[in-house]
Amino acid sequence: MSAVQALSSSLVKLNGVAMPLPTPLPRSFYERDPRAVARALLGKILLRRIGRRIVAGRIVETEAYMGRNDPAAHAFSGMTKRNAVLYGAAGHAYVYFTYGMHHCMNISCQPSGRAGCVLLRALEPVAGLQEMAEARNLPWEAHDVAPAEMRLLSSGPGRLCQALLIERQRDNGKDVTARDSDLQVVEALSPALEELKPKILVATRIGITKAADMKLRYLIAGNPFVSVKARI
Repeated sequence: MSAVQALSSSLVKLNGVAMPLPTPLPRSFYERDPRAVARALLGKILLRRIGRRIVAGRIVETEAYMGRNDPAAHAFSGMTKRNAVLYGAAGHAYVYFTYGMHHCMNISCQPSGRAGCVLLRALEPVAGLQEMAEARNLPWEAHDVAPAEMRLLSSGPGRLCQALLIERQRDNGKDVTARDSDLQVVEALSPALEELKPKILVATRIGITKAADMKLRYLIAGNPFVSVKARI
């Protein structure tokens, strides 16, 4: 491979502009208490590489699940074939299908065997909006998009998975810390985004009946792309 070919293979397109491949967050980022990881993920970028194109969103809402100590967690009753990813190394995608309609993406946390995770609940679209709209089967005119239409792309765990083509069969168990993975979490796609230090609100989790009073949902204050506003 020539130097030119090597450089070309290390570039991706962000909104039509060539840029170097982003570096994913390291495994050590996830080898912590899920509450710490859920907070720290806010403002980071979840991205899907499709060939050399990037479809991505800024994480604006998460929920922590505490493994065997959390009645609302899939891991509460022990390891099964469905949730085995959670018991492995941190930094892997745990994708499940719910209500016969939607996929949801979590990322495993803590050292092997602890089974904590963080659910990704909402993204603020930052790249590949046309691709997101097509994946969501939404009409899209880039020059005339209302804020309400933007929210339909990736506000909510099911929507964000559909927008980034995240499915259990394709992505469950995928290592989001791997450099060659097509599904990653990175610090930012531009220096300007790295400087953002969001104010974080903490609230109860959504759509659960067990441990429903535990405040383990984290969201960026005032962000219009969160799925459900926090009740303070």
